[in-house]
Amino acid sequence: MTAPTRKQMHLAAHFPGVNNTTVWTDPRSKSQIDFSSFEHLARTAERGRFDFFFLAEGLRLREHNGRIHDLDVVGRPESLTVLSALAAVTDRLGLAATVNATFNEPYELARRLATLDHLSDGRAAWNVVTSSDAFTGENFRRGGYLDRAGLPQVLGSARTAGTPYTRAAEFVATARALWDTWTPDGTPRPFRHQGQHFTIEGEFTVPRSPQGHPVVIQAGDSPEGREFAASAADVVFTRHGTLEAGRTFYTDVKARLAKYGRQPDDLKIMPGVTFVLGDSDAEAQESAAEIRRRQISPQNAILALEQVWGRDLSSYDPDGPLPEIDPDPDSGLVQGRVRIGDPLAVAARWRALSEAKGLSIRQTVIETTGRQSFIGSPETVASELIEFVSTDAADGFILVPHLTPGGLDDFVDRVVPLLQERRAFRSEYTGSTLRSHLGLADPVGKD
Repeated sequence: MTAPTRKQMHLAAHFPGVNNTTVWTDPRSKSQIDFSSFEHLARTAERGRFDFFFLAEGLRLREHNGRIHDLDVVGRPESLTVLSALAAVTDRLGLAATVNATFNEPYELARRLATLDHLSDGRAAWNVVTSSDAFTGENFRRGGYLDRAGLPQVLGSARTAGTPYTRAAEFVATARALWDTWTPDGTPRPFRHQGQHFTIEGEFTVPRSPQGHPVVIQAGDSPEGREFAASAADVVFTRHGTLEAGRTFYTDVKARLAKYGRQPDDLKIMPGVTFVLGDSDAEAQESAAEIRRRQISPQNAILALEQVWGRDLSSYDPDGPLPEIDPDPDSGLVQGRVRIGDPLAVAARWRALSEAKGLSIRQTVIETTGRQSFIGSPETVASELIEFVSTDAADGFILVPHLTPGGLDDFVDRVVPLLQERRAFRSEYTGSTLRSHLGLADPVGKD
């Protein structure tokens, strides 16, 4: 008898080093900038037949109380440059760059992405992100930025209008129009675009690339972000790592597609998740607890607390109780990092948890910021991943290991074979482009 067809899982690899996921003190933790680190993780992902390799990017070093946040990654090379180099040492793996739509321009970025698509024979992807703060804007000559309410803000003489998402939506539409200016038979045509954010005209210098359009990824969980994803993205990178939250998000975003004339399979939902493996579930749980403790050192616990409270709490004992004072919701203590949710509401939840379980500051931070989504033996983790996908909580996952660059090795060696045996994941690549890996249709070229 033929085995029943199972919904196929998509997998991607996130290069670690952002936030407190990475265990910097582990002797196996290597450079965040040497090409060998990027190459190792990318080759591992390709050996595992992953869909794509994903690079995050920040446009300014994060600061905490006026100083560089030295417990986070302190620098990261430019994504498209790294991925262009990786195109030469990989054959099938998709290459996804995070590039900001607030502080770039459509013509130049469309040109760079189309070039990567040519260099990689159709494996390029663009993770579209936005910025809404003056702190990041200060790194750019024109200086203006868009706040979350859509109010134009001015640094120097520049002035802009609209929300970051309205600019991003027009940016993506403009880039796609540029990619379409060359006909499938190789004939260039002039372009002209006039909109709220961009007025450009001329000729695009790069012929139509192997995918037509590089794959567009979007990360955003807000209502406006979900709508943008439904209208313009091919993949959504989300934070919803629990089964119930994943199903709710999945249903909501997929339901938004019809109004844009799109089908459910036109958009892949891939939450960013972590994992800890062990020979048994008990061993994995023990390892996960140790990883959490190493991720949240006493110093990092106080810094995490200050990110919520917006106050200098350096005098507090990380092994003592939470502060009795309330957070400062208008604090500028942390720069370059989004404060999660309503600080007063977050503090209330943390206090309730601390009081109920008798937790110290460090223990509370460990419990509330733990990043291990899937913990267990390879068999347990494989089964849980399959459950997420088969019950429509996700279409796949972007895996964020806690070690650079070897943190993905065990997953590829021990979990991927089980997924393949259970017919939940490909055993071989069947196509050559990232669109083919993701099951996305090629855009129709204009004659």
